[in-house]
Amino acid sequence: MELPPLATQDIGSFRKPDYLIFKYREFFSDRISKSELKKAIRRASIETIRLMENVGLDIIWDGEMHRWEMYYHPVSNIKGIDFVGQVRVFDNRYFVKGSVVKKISLKRNYHLDEFLFIKKNTDRPVKIPVTGPYTLADWSYNEYYYNKFIKSTDDIKIAKYNAKRELCVALARNVINPLIKELAIHGAFRIQIDEPAATTHPLEMEIFIEAFNEAVKDVDTIITTHICYSDYSILMPYIFDINTSQFAIELANRDNKTLGTSDDDRPGYRLLKEFYEYGYQGEIGLGVVDVHTDFIEPVELIRDRIYYALKYVSPKKLFINPDCGLRTRSREIAAEKLRNMVKAVRIIRDELGT
Repeated sequence: MELPPLATQDIGSFRKPDYLIFKYREFFSDRISKSELKKAIRRASIETIRLMENVGLDIIWDGEMHRWEMYYHPVSNIKGIDFVGQVRVFDNRYFVKGSVVKKISLKRNYHLDEFLFIKKNTDRPVKIPVTGPYTLADWSYNEYYYNKFIKSTDDIKIAKYNAKRELCVALARNVINPLIKELAIHGAFRIQIDEPAATTHPLEMEIFIEAFNEAVKDVDTIITTHICYSDYSILMPYIFDINTSQFAIELANRDNKTLGTSDDDRPGYRLLKEFYEYGYQGEIGLGVVDVHTDFIEPVELIRDRIYYALKYVSPKKLFINPDCGLRTRSREIAAEKLRNMVKAVRIIRDELGT
């Protein structure tokens, strides 16, 4: 599927309308049926698809309207993990954490209906993000596999490492791989594997890579990955070992607000030099707006960030997106950020004659 140069995309979650949040809470409290929740989900999905189309994005999805969040939704559809309690995450929100209590298997393809619904309701290319196996494992307690390995060694570190590896590979082979293969068969032209936990344990990079590659093995579509708020220096030596066409990365959060395209002007984007110096020739998903502030980046600032990136990445391989999901911003603020992002891209396309 042909995309324009500097193709624009959302990268993660989008704030749900208040009525949908209310319906989810009613459903979790057993006050409404699943069919009633589904009606609200589909209404919000169409509203968000139209919003994404209206701001001018080239690649569409509905910003997680079909999912409560990126951990709960998959885990509630995986056999072998039981929910045990709530933990607080980086943006002062809470998610219900699961514990692995038996062998891992897939209950049902928990993204297929979502993808088909979005695809049916837009004529633009649809991307589908999927939470990756390493992040699912890292955010879960690992009772079953740890208890299996601790019986054969007195070294707790070795037992934890081996248990983590087996859980990651089981999630990759038994859950993510069959799920995304089916999505590809139904026409998913790009599948984004979300791995925010990828670099949180540097000594486990080999586990992350093995699980990622098992998850995407023999999948007949374009695979991309989104790794946000990470120490990318940990990732850099492994970029050629990960079977992905694109690294979507967070950069705006590291940058300043002054205009210009020099190294001094764009401190948040110097990381692109490292990709270039390592010889990376693949796609980059360039984070150009910060999702943790209501500051609406001016078109000129976004333009300069993109022009800096074009020193190292060709327009065809440079995709333009927010740093991460925009769910922490109001829908109005998020839309303005995306709208300015699209305006900046259109200016550059005109100036480059593309």
